[in-house]
Amino acid sequence: MTTIFALSSGAAPAGIGVIRVSGPDAMAAVAALAGPLPPPREARVRALRDAGGALLDRALVLVFPGPATATGEDLLELHCHGGRAVIAAVLRALGEQPGLRRAIGGEFTRRALANGRIDLAEAAGLADLLSADTERQRVAALAAAEGVVSQRVRGWLDRLAMLSAMVEAQLDFADEDDVDDDAAAMAAVVAGQRALAAELAAVLANPPVERLRDGINVVLAGPPNAGKSTLINLLSQRELAIVSPIAGTTRDRIEATVVRDGLVYVLTDTAGLTESDDPVEQIGVTRAENAMVAADVLLWLGDTPPPRDDAIWLHARADVPGRVAAAGTQAAVSQDDSASVEAVWRLIAARGEAMMPRSDALAFRESERTACRDALDAIRQPDGDPLVIAEQLRLARRALATILGIDATETMLDALFGRFCIGK
Repeated sequence: MTTIFALSSGAAPAGIGVIRVSGPDAMAAVAALAGPLPPPREARVRALRDAGGALLDRALVLVFPGPATATGEDLLELHCHGGRAVIAAVLRALGEQPGLRRAIGGEFTRRALANGRIDLAEAAGLADLLSADTERQRVAALAAAEGVVSQRVRGWLDRLAMLSAMVEAQLDFADEDDVDDDAAAMAAVVAGQRALAAELAAVLANPPVERLRDGINVVLAGPPNAGKSTLINLLSQRELAIVSPIAGTTRDRIEATVVRDGLVYVLTDTAGLTESDDPVEQIGVTRAENAMVAADVLLWLGDTPPPRDDAIWLHARADVPGRVAAAGTQAAVSQDDSASVEAVWRLIAARGEAMMPRSDALAFRESERTACRDALDAIRQPDGDPLVIAEQLRLARRALATILGIDATETMLDALFGRFCIGK
């Protein structure tokens, strides 16, 4: 395997630039620049020089011998000054060393996965952590990166492996004196399947972790001049949409992203719903109708009942003289009343929270949920035939193993020969 290097800290300029080198030639390459290497895991200042002996920088050098490193192989770090020219010079000098090349995106983490330092779920959590924009995204991603998801899945795999071992024992050694009674053992296996199926169903009942990133899609809809543009400006506290007494001012969708209490909301202003011969206006109405269908939360600003039963019906422009709220509206909105805008936000937030993963529950990514769903489908209907149950358990193991990127067969064999004693 080749040795890779890259700037692992933020883009220059910065106070410090951390350059990482990982692979079989890492120590030799860094020694060529820095001279004698410091003891493992002890930072030392070294003068970094190019092949001609010219001084590049004075940097801290740290050595982490493999395999107990982030990548599972020899890993060295150079903590240089963070100027662009300094970092470029050091990277250029490393690139001139034999056997070294620049890393591609995610390659350090990919090596950690390949070398067994992390599993696939932890790698996915790390990716989410690096892209987290809100506190709730950070908490969920950190839990995955720290192995919370992996621990749960490994526990399920262990249980499936034990159930498989019990079934295999019945199939292969039922005539042996030290194997439990056939009926009792199979009843225990079926009970184990049902218990695990209930846990998988509970996980699938929780929304996917992507919800925290994608946010809640809030669509403002209604007839022309209903106050939609005014409301999106008030909700976002920005002048996003043109506000005019002329009907049809908004002809296309206008979006704004707002973060409140750690949740992401995507607000969408739409064209007024009306019949028109204007082809451009017709396109705007069609897009508004599509947005209403796709909305997580629909704010309806019309005076007639909303097109969706779950819509939040608002009495918009409540400060206009002579306007009377229709029966069934849930809140009134006045342009100069900030409390009325906050009341709308509370209604939106109550809906949004119900669509988010609970903070006290384990949240899985959509790809991981697909694997859990496949495992649940395999075991949710226990069969009385041991051969069928053995296949059900095998399919469940294979599905869950994809979450971790491991070979489920090895897990089953470890349980069969190491943990379940059959006296042979």
